[in-house]
Amino acid sequence: MGNDLSQAQARINALLDDNSFVELQSLVTSRNTDFNLEAKKEPSDGVIIGHGLVNGTLVFVYSQNAEVLGGTIGEMHAKKILSVYDMALKVGAPVIGFIDCNGVRLQESFDALEALGSVIEASADVKGVIPQLICVAGNCGGGLSVLPALADFSFMVDGSSLFVNSPDAIKSNSVDACDTSSVDFQFAETGNIDVHGSLDEVIASMRQIISLIPNDITEATDDLNRASVGLEDKICDAAAFATEIADNREFIELKGGFAQEMVTGLMKLDGVTVGVVGNRETDKGAILSANACEKAADFIDLCDMYEIPLLTLTDVEAFKTCKCQEKRLPRALAQMTQRFVDASIPKINVIMKQAYGSPYVFMNSKSIGADLVYAFEDSKIGAMEASKAASILSADGVSPEQIEKDYDSIYDSAAKAAAHGHVDRILTYADARKYIIAGFEMFF
Repeated sequence: MGNDLSQAQARINALLDDNSFVELQSLVTSRNTDFNLEAKKEPSDGVIIGHGLVNGTLVFVYSQNAEVLGGTIGEMHAKKILSVYDMALKVGAPVIGFIDCNGVRLQESFDALEALGSVIEASADVKGVIPQLICVAGNCGGGLSVLPALADFSFMVDGSSLFVNSPDAIKSNSVDACDTSSVDFQFAETGNIDVHGSLDEVIASMRQIISLIPNDITEATDDLNRASVGLEDKICDAAAFATEIADNREFIELKGGFAQEMVTGLMKLDGVTVGVVGNRETDKGAILSANACEKAADFIDLCDMYEIPLLTLTDVEAFKTCKCQEKRLPRALAQMTQRFVDASIPKINVIMKQAYGSPYVFMNSKSIGADLVYAFEDSKIGAMEASKAASILSADGVSPEQIEKDYDSIYDSAAKAAAHGHVDRILTYADARKYIIAGFEMFF
C-alpha cells in the first residue's frame, strides 16, 4: 500500500484489533476521464474499505484519504462506501466511518452529487437497524456534514472542521471572530458531537461504545451487591451518580459539552448495557431547558431503537426562564415526552435529590410511562418547594414559617409520594446499585 494511504490506513489500524482488518475493493478507480482525470487516477479512489474486529466484535469500516484527488467524493468512491453499508446490513454489524473530505469531485459534476446523495440515503436507510459511528478526522463540509448528524454516535478529532457553510461564508462572521467549524463550537454549541479529543482518545471512546452496542449481555466483572460509596454527594450530577453505580465505575457521557444541565450516556449494569438520561445542576440551578429536552429526546430514541433499557436520574425544580425558552420549550418538552411515552424499553426513574412541579412530570414520572420509580428517603417530591408554596398559601393567623413547615412535612417528602403510589421503593444510597439492577432484571 502506498504512502498516500498511510493516514487513512493508520486510523483503521488504530481502531481495529491487531491483524484483523481485511481490505476490500482496493483496486477500484474513478471511471470518469473528463478534465484529465484519467491521468490522476489512484487505486482505492480515495477511500479504504473493509471489515475487522473491535474487541472481537465484527465491524465494517471506511476511511477517506484527503491526499487522493483533492480529497473529494465521486461516483466510485461513493460506491465503495455503499458496499460497506450493504455488507454490514446483511450481517447486522456496525458501520464505522472516518470522514476526511474536501467536498464533491468537480470533474464528475452531477455524478458526484448523486453519489453523495446515495451515501446519505444509505445512512438514513440503516438508521436504527445497525449502529453507525462517524468520526470527523479532517474536513467535513457542505452536504457531507449530514453524515455525522445521521449517525448514532459522532466523534471529532481535535483540529478537524465540521460545517455546512464555512465560517467566512457566513454574513457578518469570519473564522477569526467565530470558528463555527471548530471542535469547540460543534461540541458545545450545536450538540452534533458526542466525543472529541486526540485521535487516540476518540478511538478509545469508539471502542468503548462498540463494546456496549449491540446490547449483548456479558458476564459482569463487578459485584452485583457492591455498596455505592459516597453516592449522597453525587445526587446533583447524573454523570457522577451513574459512574458510581456502573459496572467497574465505567460510564461514558455523550454530548457532554452541549446542554450540560442534561446528562446522556451509556454504561453496563450487571453486564447489561443501560442508557442514562439525567439532570445536572449548573449555576442556573436544577432546570430543564429546550436544548436539554431535545438532547434527551434524541437519546431516548436511540435507546428505544436498539432496545437498550433506560435509567432516568431526576433532580429538577424549574424550567429555564427567558424569551427564547418561551419560544422553544413547549415543542422541546413535547418531543421529549413523546419519546418517553412511545419507548417500549424498560424505564426506571430514580429521584436523586428533588422532583418539583411540571418539570418532574416530564422527567419520566409514572404518569408518562416509568415502569418503576425509586427515591431516596431525604429526596423532595412535590408541586413546589415548601418555601415558595408558603408564600402562596398564606393564611390569617398562621406564620409563613409554620405553613412552610407543614407543607414540607405533608407534601414535599418521598414517603408521602410513596404512600400515594407515585414512588415504588425508598432506597438507601449504599443499596442503590443493587436495587436498580434488580429492577431491570425483573423485566428480562
